[in-house]
Amino acid sequence: MAAPPPLALKRSYRCVSSLQQFYSGGPFAVSSDGASLACACGDEIKIVNSSDASVLASLGVDSESVTAFTFSPDGCFLFSAGHSRLIRVWDLSSRKCVRSWKGHDGPAMSMACHSSGGLLATGGADRKVCVWDVDGGFCTHFFKGHQGVVTCIKFHTDPNRLLLFSGSDDASVRVWNLESKKCVAVLEKHFSPVTSLALSEDGQILLSAGRDKVVNKWDLHNYSFNMTIPTYEMVETVCIIQPGNCLSALLETSGHRKPGASAPVYFLTVGERGIVRIWSSEGAVCLYEQQSSDVTLGSDEDDLRRGFLSAVVLPSDLGLLCVTADQQFLFYCPMKSAGGMLQLNLYKRLVGYNEEILDMKFLGDDEQHLAVATNLEQVRVYDVASMSCAYVLVGHTDIVVCIDTCISTYGRTMLVTGSKDNSVRLWDVKSRHCIGIGRGHMGAVGAVAFSKKWKNFLVSGSSDRTIKVWSFEGISEDGDQEIALKAKAVVAAHDKDINSLAVSPNDSLVCSGSEDHTACIWRLPDLVSVAVLKGHKRGIWSVEFSPVDQCVITSSGDRTIKIWAVSDGSCLKTFEGHTSSVLRASFLSRGTQFVSCGGDGLIKLWTIKTSECIATYDQHEGKIWSLAVGKKTEMLVTGGTDALINFWHDSTAADKQEAFLREEEAILRAQELENAVSDADYTRAIQLAFELRRPHKLFDLFSRLCRRRDVEDPIEKALGGLGKEEIHVLLEYVREWNTKPKLCHVAQAVLFRMFRIFPPTDIVEVKGVSELLEGLIPYSQRHFSRIDRFVRSTFLLDYVLTRMSVVDPEETNLPNNGEHPLAPENGVADEQDARQSDISTSNISCKGDTGKSSTSNEMDSMTSLKKRKSRKSKKGSTKKVKLTKHKNNSTISVEA
Repeated sequence: MAAPPPLALKRSYRCVSSLQQFYSGGPFAVSSDGASLACACGDEIKIVNSSDASVLASLGVDSESVTAFTFSPDGCFLFSAGHSRLIRVWDLSSRKCVRSWKGHDGPAMSMACHSSGGLLATGGADRKVCVWDVDGGFCTHFFKGHQGVVTCIKFHTDPNRLLLFSGSDDASVRVWNLESKKCVAVLEKHFSPVTSLALSEDGQILLSAGRDKVVNKWDLHNYSFNMTIPTYEMVETVCIIQPGNCLSALLETSGHRKPGASAPVYFLTVGERGIVRIWSSEGAVCLYEQQSSDVTLGSDEDDLRRGFLSAVVLPSDLGLLCVTADQQFLFYCPMKSAGGMLQLNLYKRLVGYNEEILDMKFLGDDEQHLAVATNLEQVRVYDVASMSCAYVLVGHTDIVVCIDTCISTYGRTMLVTGSKDNSVRLWDVKSRHCIGIGRGHMGAVGAVAFSKKWKNFLVSGSSDRTIKVWSFEGISEDGDQEIALKAKAVVAAHDKDINSLAVSPNDSLVCSGSEDHTACIWRLPDLVSVAVLKGHKRGIWSVEFSPVDQCVITSSGDRTIKIWAVSDGSCLKTFEGHTSSVLRASFLSRGTQFVSCGGDGLIKLWTIKTSECIATYDQHEGKIWSLAVGKKTEMLVTGGTDALINFWHDSTAADKQEAFLREEEAILRAQELENAVSDADYTRAIQLAFELRRPHKLFDLFSRLCRRRDVEDPIEKALGGLGKEEIHVLLEYVREWNTKPKLCHVAQAVLFRMFRIFPPTDIVEVKGVSELLEGLIPYSQRHFSRIDRFVRSTFLLDYVLTRMSVVDPEETNLPNNGEHPLAPENGVADEQDARQSDISTSNISCKGDTGKSSTSNEMDSMTSLKKRKSRKSKKGSTKKVKLTKHKNNSTISVEA
């Protein structure tokens, strides 16, 4: 037997993809190429990739609900309107609102863009129709006439015919001529609100649909009524299938068109029944009707017949898109059946809103599908690669709370679900049918678990405080019939609700966690008590057996995770770190590590041997109720109250490689920095030091350059190319330097150059600049006060040195009246100081002889001066001393 590969501990995980809510109901729009969708999601507009439901952009609309929007023909702009009555133009490349203006007196309920992209038509709840110039934002046409809310609006398909069509809930359709600015026709044949309008490619036929269960056909030559097509359901959308579309081609080859007859108009309708029907204008016959609805029906009777809300025929060969009342986007591909007839195959289902994620599990050996319980009666199974909902399992009559999966001994992938309807259901994943149902619990089933080894039984725990063991041995290998599961054993296990169950790898034990603060270990199949695990102070949310050791891990509402010995029920280790209830904990790396998630929205990775939390991830905004771990790849999937599903991949090797490459790059850049310094290329050196985030090196360069007086300042040249984020980082460095008196002169020099290079408008736009300036201003004021005190002190030094006859007074520094700035005001003192100055000056004067005699005379004068000063200091007298002036009046100034 081959030895297992060496164990590599995981150090980090990376969130590679997310499945988030993008549509909460209401308006939506499809781009001209069908590649992206614009969906209303709360107070945001989400731009979604139609291939994998990834959110490309989120556009905020100031906490208002969106009532209508549409794409421009080129797909570069999006027009939106909301309850604030503002009409906005969004540039999708920059994701910013480039223009907005006030529209109607009420919210705009419908919107359409002209094929030229220059005109935008809106219909509002104020019963008015307006046409706007997109570039100027002004109203070019203003139409009144409808007696109700304008529900739909459409431009003529021919750009040369400036006609506009609008439908209202007053059961009428009006035709507006943009050239004459008048209503040229009123089409009245409906008896309920008009919900949809459609125009043929040649622009000669108009179809209108309403909730009166009919579609009316109009001839636009003379605006006459042609026929009424009864649909026997309230129609929400009517779409004309244009020639050249894949649907039209299949209809042509299916023999629906009579030889020699004129080309009929094919159109489809969707409505309350949740099925797609295709019609022909010739004889008003239905050419195709879906046999069953793909809309998932809830238990609420009011939702049973809501069906489809809208439909769009996608361009090229993308097929058909239908939107359901429960925020699902269904993509249909037209195909020919074996008999040569048209059929629509559902190939993709995007779910716009998942509500709360309660539980998740991977399906199959390849783990390419994920079963998700989303606070609904159905279980949604997602394709991990495309992020689309592959199918939905319908059968429970109340919310599904828990899920578990397994692969039977004969390779059949099965799924078990527990619900608040007090039942357990067993599903065959391949046939997508319920093959077994277990009834008998008196409360909601809160936990289910499959057998791990023999795969022939399952265990369920309920709020009725009992555990039941169900056998499904009687189910045939290929049987799809629903049979009743039999309970092999029952035990009253706890004093409160049971939250979690786990079966040991050898099927000999089962562990249960309850709200009564305890976990219990039971021997299978008779459910005999083995041990009671006591130590948690709150309810236990999850339990799991180690895949290699005789131990159990539990997570609790007391914010701790504990590992227990199966043999005697003793607590081996306790892990603390979460700030809220720990809702899930699961083993990784052959039982040497585990991952946990909790009510604080955090995911933590732990190493058991060192009891260390080596990584923490924050990607959720609420409680994380569910955690799924792949058996082969050990990929993590988390979901919680924020309706967000995150997929995490092990990035330990990738992060290690990236760290090595970063270190190698840093070494090369550091060498390049040293080369630039040695070459005196200070501009490049500053840029490199800044890119490498080396503030000490940057300070050394700045301090070196501050002492130079070059014509071209390298500091200004280097700082000129900084962006706003880099300016923020530099201001942080300067703020730090400015706090130290020894470094403040460099900080002030850099600040001076920054303010000289960048205008104040650019500096104000830097994120967080106010906090940085608040840290700079007090220290700068303190430094300038200190410099001011030093400058004032120099005046006293000048005065002292002048009085000591060390330096001559400079006339340029004196005031206009000739007085010294620090001289006393007493006139006698002024006279005495002047006389003393004359004496001192004469004593320092020398003759213009040789250096030797000059030096000796100078030494004699200095000796005489010292004697007089010492004698004066000893006697303390102020006696005046007269000395004869030297014949030579030239003086020698002594520099300080």
